[in-house]
Amino acid sequence: MLRNPIPEHVKVVDFGIRGFDLAYALMDSNFDLTILVDATAQGGSPGTLYTIEPNLAELEVGTESVSALEPHGMDPMRVFRLVKSMGGEFKKVMILGCEPQTFGPENEGYMGLSEPVQAAVDQAVSVLEKFFESNGQM
Repeated sequence: MLRNPIPEHVKVVDFGIRGFDLAYALMDSNFDLTILVDATAQGGSPGTLYTIEPNLAELEVGTESVSALEPHGMDPMRVFRLVKSMGGEFKKVMILGCEPQTFGPENEGYMGLSEPVQAAVDQAVSVLEKFFESNGQM
């Protein structure tokens, strides 16, 4: 997928739906840049990519608790609020989101990638590589 190898200073982790694990990894790190790659419904056509820089400075501290996180679900903004409420700090955070075709039936989910999302994977990799190149990371 990647045209270039992942540099040694870059850490790639698949957290899946483990919001607690992501929160504690963010607490234990001092990353200059954190990039989340995730499905995000923004109202576009399935497979549409979005580059989102959330405004974490305006997160309300104290609005999230550990009990507010779903153990089998991941809402990045809830994770960020939890990290901030525990005293964590962020430097730069980016989200590379892809519009899903479906999340599947409620309480069941959807395994795998739909055709439009699968077709967007190479483009997403290119976006990440260009982002790294423009930030002197790759």
